[in-house]
Amino acid sequence: MRRLLLLIPFVATLMVPLYNAREPSLWGFPFFYWYLFLWLLLTPLLIWIVYRGRRA
Repeated sequence: MRRLLLLIPFVATLMVPLYNAREPSLWGFPFFYWYLFLWLLLTPLLIWIVYRGRRA
């Protein structure tokens, strides 16, 4: 069941109209860039959670 967590970043990055915007900006970076960067950091965390769930 935890494997479904891996669909979250996949679907969240495929919905381009959701994050295709300049505002709100964060430290001068448009929303488009920091949204994708946030998923770049969150995806390994989700992979680790799924891995730990399968090992136990």
